Amino acid sequence: MSTDLRRIGRALLSVSDKTGLIDLAKALAARGVELVSTGGTAKAIKDAGLNVIDVAELTGSPEMMDGRVKTLHPKVHGGLLGIRDNTEHQAAMQRHGIRAIDLLVVNLYPFEATVERGAGYDDCIENIDIGGPAMIRAAAKNHADVAVVVDADDYAAVLADLDAHDGATTLTLRQKLAAKAYARTAAYDAAISNWFAATLKDDAPTYRAFGGRLAEALRYGENPHQSAAFYRTPNQRFGVATATQLQGKQLSYNNINDTDAAYECIAEFDPARTAACVIVKHANPCGVAEGTSLVEAYRRALACDTTSAFGGIVAFNRPLDAETARAVVEIFTEVIIAPAASDDAVSIVAAKKNLRLLIAGGTPDPRERGLTVKSVAGGLLVQTRDNAVVDDMTLRTVTKRAPTDAELRDLRFAFRVAKHVKSNTIIYAKDLATVGIGAGQMSRVDSARIAARKAQDAAAEAKLATPMTKGSVVASDAFFPFADGLLVAIEAGATAVIQPGGSMRDDEVIRAADHHGIAMVMTGTRHFRH
Repeated sequence: MSTDLRRIGRALLSVSDKTGLIDLAKALAARGVELVSTGGTAKAIKDAGLNVIDVAELTGSPEMMDGRVKTLHPKVHGGLLGIRDNTEHQAAMQRHGIRAIDLLVVNLYPFEATVERGAGYDDCIENIDIGGPAMIRAAAKNHADVAVVVDADDYAAVLADLDAHDGATTLTLRQKLAAKAYARTAAYDAAISNWFAATLKDDAPTYRAFGGRLAEALRYGENPHQSAAFYRTPNQRFGVATATQLQGKQLSYNNINDTDAAYECIAEFDPARTAACVIVKHANPCGVAEGTSLVEAYRRALACDTTSAFGGIVAFNRPLDAETARAVVEIFTEVIIAPAASDDAVSIVAAKKNLRLLIAGGTPDPRERGLTVKSVAGGLLVQTRDNAVVDDMTLRTVTKRAPTDAELRDLRFAFRVAKHVKSNTIIYAKDLATVGIGAGQMSRVDSARIAARKAQDAAAEAKLATPMTKGSVVASDAFFPFADGLLVAIEAGATAVIQPGGSMRDDEVIRAADHHGIAMVMTGTRHFRH
């Protein structure tokens, strides 16, 4: 036998999730492997008619403290950590009656799921696994001799290795399993530490870790020369990570990023209040609208910028219906995401085989705190989510003229959208629909000009006599540093403005608004998005 091969004579199985357990146990027993197990796992194996040694028999110590102490014993950890080719280790094992454990199969108490279902503090604490991670780390460290399995998806690979190598595992497989084992315990500990930080309201703990489970390896990243993968994290918000893809080709890195941007924006629109649609291109909304129906909201959002909408991501806040589906498939669209979809809508979208249809299961809460993470060279930038909602803000009128009720309604709408557009942001809106969007410019005045120009282009395409910015309102994600951006908006036809305020030149900007007879409200809340 190759020096890299290690025969499996004894296996310790202790799993919380018993998916595939009995089939694995039967397969191991059929190969002459002695089975050792704990608690509920041992009972399940015995009930299947298999011989199994309870870990209490192995250690000579009963489980105690409600199962908190059962595997933390030298006869377990010595069996995992003892180096087979080390004479001192072997002598110690013989002296203390420790038998080798060649295969460890462990998955952990469901801490992440316990937190996700909103369990109380004590319940979460009891679902922190101690013995499991300790055994996993011990076996993974000694992977030269021991195979460790933390995922039922790997059962078949282990059995295939045993079949191919006369009951032994290869070093290559054991290395892969060890790497996965350490990643699993790291993600598990990250979930626990982040739960503690959230519970203690500690926004800047000394150490911060994040972990996730692979959802899928992607074809490439933002560009074809970049590799990429998508990971799901605990405590998922409704969105691309919770979505079921009903059809279409595999999502790309950019598809996932853009779909997330679209669905986060659609979260601003309560489905109980209104139907809404968001169309995103390159992570920025290019059209947003409310309507009495989804199809009306879609057509109004599309009218804002039909050029950019081509090949875009479309998000809805209500279940996709057949009429709306028929409208969306009229032009090339990359992804549709909605909380649900009717059978007829699914059938209509199915005619476009490459169009991805994602069902998210619900809409995210825009007020949820949570965390966002961004990598920088050598570090991570971590912040709480921008969960400020315009409905909760006190809007302060700072001009001589107050906005009308219709203007105020549109101002709130525009500020909802501004929150989800890359800074610097200028949004023109009219009748609860965007009519011009300026995003991501180095100066606010340029964003105002670009948004106005897009409105002119849309008017020309729709054969309108004047752009829809005439009689619109305008939202700025941050204060106007000078009056120039505001003057561009006024020239475009805006009659009311919403902005955070806080500039050294607020008085100058307010005077310009008063001079032109427009209304201005300040929120006191900035929505930078980079």
